[in-house]
Amino acid sequence: MSYEIKKDGKFSYLEEGTGETLMLLHGLFGALSNFASLIEYFRKNYQVVVPMLPLLEMDLLHTSVGGLEKFVQKFIEHRNYNSIHLLGNSLGGHVGLVHILKHPQKIKSLILTGSSGLFENGMGDTYPKRGDREYIRNKTAFTFYDPAMATDELVDEVLEITSNRMKVIKIISLAKSAIRNNLGDELKSIKQPTCLIWGNNDNVTPPFVGEEFHKLIPNSELHFIDKCGHAPMMEVPNEFNDILSTFLEKVKRTPVA
Repeated sequence: MSYEIKKDGKFSYLEEGTGETLMLLHGLFGALSNFASLIEYFRKNYQVVVPMLPLLEMDLLHTSVGGLEKFVQKFIEHRNYNSIHLLGNSLGGHVGLVHILKHPQKIKSLILTGSSGLFENGMGDTYPKRGDREYIRNKTAFTFYDPAMATDELVDEVLEITSNRMKVIKIISLAKSAIRNNLGDELKSIKQPTCLIWGNNDNVTPPFVGEEFHKLIPNSELHFIDKCGHAPMMEVPNEFNDILSTFLEKVKRTPVA
């Protein structure tokens, strides 16, 4: 399924469906394909919005978690979205957390899956090596429970990014920014209902990270999915969509305090 990427000023984004806004924030090597099943499922009842985060387009000074959060804030203000269900995977979850801590007013609920912000292994033991296809394949497979998820298409996407010296520098800058930006002391102030969906076989943000988020975010619920790695919405889309759908329906039925 291909979707139209819309343009509004400096922003590029996908917007499908009508209803309450479900905004998706992708991770460091994220693409629309990561959310394909989720978009198709939820566009029937929600306005699904995916801003194209300028991970590798910002100047080096602003290539950070904080820089991405400012971009998201400007996007939300520019498009005048309200009552947002904010979902983030990996680095996108981290950006979502920083946003809800700084600007909670327009966020109705938060959904995190494999989020950084407390602890992450990044790409594994080392930073991406340029031009080494087998290395990139292994590190991409590290993201999943099933190594077959590291398709040639996905490997090609990562290889293209990591073959560019400046893009690699920006990836390293974002990874270091995420490690430095530990949110453990701030999470208790999140008031919105929060759904944590974690792969039981996540190598990047292992299950104990999901448990720690659950302990620190007051109004949170935690769901583990077996035989699943760092990107549940890609690897086990049906289970992921079922959990998310149940959560969103519950939020809809809960009176605003």
